[in-house]
Amino acid sequence: MKIEDILKERILVLDGAMGTMIQRYALEEADFRGDRFSNHAHPLKGNNDLLSITRPDIIREIHNKYLAAGADIIETNTFSSTSIAQADYHLESLAYELNFQSAKIAKEVAVELTNTNSDKPRFVAGALGPTNKTASISPQVNDPGYRAITFDQLVDAYYEQTKGLVEGGSDLLLVETIFDTLNAKAALFAIQKYFDDSGKAIPIMVSGTITDASGRTLSGQTTEAFLISVSHVPLLSVGLNCALGANQLRPYLQVMARESETFVSAYPNAGLPNEFGHYDQTPEEMAAQVEEYLKEGLVNIVGGCCGTTPDHIKKIAEVAKKYKPRVIDLLVVG
Repeated sequence: MKIEDILKERILVLDGAMGTMIQRYALEEADFRGDRFSNHAHPLKGNNDLLSITRPDIIREIHNKYLAAGADIIETNTFSSTSIAQADYHLESLAYELNFQSAKIAKEVAVELTNTNSDKPRFVAGALGPTNKTASISPQVNDPGYRAITFDQLVDAYYEQTKGLVEGGSDLLLVETIFDTLNAKAALFAIQKYFDDSGKAIPIMVSGTITDASGRTLSGQTTEAFLISVSHVPLLSVGLNCALGANQLRPYLQVMARESETFVSAYPNAGLPNEFGHYDQTPEEMAAQVEEYLKEGLVNIVGGCCGTTPDHIKKIAEVAKKYKPRVIDLLVVG
């Protein structure tokens, strides 16, 4: 059954935070290196995406936990799997392999769970993060015209990532945590270019991030402006994630739900971080806040971002069962 058809019938649940779960394993440098990278000249601890190669058992286990909690869609472990982001670890050449292997692991787990219950198919969303560069803002205070990255460089990196994610078995592509819409437009251009070149096409999800109470992305766009900026691409869904908790995200999600002509997604953080950078919101507290989205009919896809765990997703999934999805003009969904 196609995901477009399922979304007409019920709210789908996206998984929670990969990084939050990886932290629970208290991994050391050796875990990230494995045998293959034991002699790599640069530190690798913290390169979570690399675990898809060196500790695939952990990534597989995390995916399984989210699916067991009730997730319909799991994201690949590829938030930083572009040559641009991997340059921090001097592993640019690994970008395609990271995406392919991460998608392969997620797909194998999703198929296993789908086979146990064909009435609840599980989907893999190939995650394309924003990179650690911005095409719209200068990183140098004294040189506002300077850019650390070009649009073409972003396109090349995202094309390579898309190729790995699709060939690894992703069912969807998720351009997420968008703080600079120009970066996102490069990702969308690269995705469409890959579709044209390969003859393969899968649904695309887009998710922006409102960075603070100003209600704008880091590059200065309002929710409505962000939506308009990506509306030229045929999308499965558009939505918001990260930066804010469910309560704080709600007014901007209302704008998204009112203005969008496609399905809407939301996966907020587990509240706001405390002074130590940790997220204290309990699964019950978060589910109660997310339920307000569902009562208002704002979303078609809901999940969790920073600080969320399988326990959070389980509670959200339980609440989501009680509500109908947001209704849209289905003729505009291609």
